[in-house]
Amino acid sequence: MAAIRPRPTPVCGFNRESMSDMTNALPPRKLHPNTIAVVAGRPIAPGSPLNQPIVLASNFRDGGEYTRTHGTDGWTALEQAVGALEGGRAVSYASGMAAAAAAVYALAPKVVVIPTVSYLGVRSLLSEYHAQGQVQLRPVDITDTAAVAAAAHGADLVWVETPTNPTLDVADLPAIGAAAAVAGARMVVDSTFATPLLQQPLQHGATIVLHSGTKFIGGHSDLLIGLCITDDDEIFERLIRARTFQGATPGALEAFLALRGLRTMPLRLRASQSNAAVLVERLRKHAAVQEVRYPGQGAMVSFIMRNGATAADAVCARVRILVPATSLGGVETTIERRQKYAGDAHVHPGLLRMSVGIEDVDDLWADLSEALEPHAPGTTA
Repeated sequence: MAAIRPRPTPVCGFNRESMSDMTNALPPRKLHPNTIAVVAGRPIAPGSPLNQPIVLASNFRDGGEYTRTHGTDGWTALEQAVGALEGGRAVSYASGMAAAAAAVYALAPKVVVIPTVSYLGVRSLLSEYHAQGQVQLRPVDITDTAAVAAAAHGADLVWVETPTNPTLDVADLPAIGAAAAVAGARMVVDSTFATPLLQQPLQHGATIVLHSGTKFIGGHSDLLIGLCITDDDEIFERLIRARTFQGATPGALEAFLALRGLRTMPLRLRASQSNAAVLVERLRKHAAVQEVRYPGQGAMVSFIMRNGATAADAVCARVRILVPATSLGGVETTIERRQKYAGDAHVHPGLLRMSVGIEDVDDLWADLSEALEPHAPGTTA
């Protein structure tokens, strides 16, 4: 399986013209992403708090400002930090799905190239638009670059998810971005699994980068938030309008928690990725496992049980440290069988998606291998 193309290091600098006074005292030199995650979006005025506080306000004195239409400093701080990491300008929303809906609203496509394997929520959203006669869909294997390029001709939008959910296939972003540009189509990239630390789709021609901040950005399974990032000023304004008119505003506490989570994302991702690499190596040697899918980076691992759905469900029932739960990107390791969901009926019935956390890797393996052992060939359960 192809690996995620690593993002260059360190290449990310602040777009000082698009930043507010909250970050304008930062040095003009380019900073490493690990540093940006810590310093971007902080108050800098003398006497101000070290961290951006929770802004609990729906309206403000002596003016017509209203939170839904004008935002808050809490949103702005989070948006500045994520935008700096991605190399664009970010807009935050109430959830990852709200961000996806905002991207569709902002681009208003008529013909969309969509991955056949991707997050079921987005596929359901676009299928709903299709059922209403608003868009035509061109499903394609996102790993087949030639097929994507062919489908892009006459399309308005190429929707890319890489790595894909839950099969962890990797798209060739530079090639697809170039093909979309030649075809005159825009590209949206759901980069939730990669995070801003492992790839930067704007550098490869994406018009909008999408993140479910609920996942690795927040990192603690305690919030819902979404973000869209663009380096196109006109699209940025459309993304703002999408939030305003659709009312998909993030909560004050959620924005605060997401920014706090972002501060430690480089450390969390490093630990999770290290654990994932060890688990992948061990899973590939286990007799109960038919196939392991891992893109070479990141904290997401999928593996297929040799004895199918029954064995996969039994593993989820037997683990004690791993948590049988949906969603992903938290400090805890979660695991679930994806084919049980109607939207993922096309996935192999024995596929388990695992979001690797930051626990001790030997504790994780002891728990997982104990759950796997009854399903190894020649073992009597």
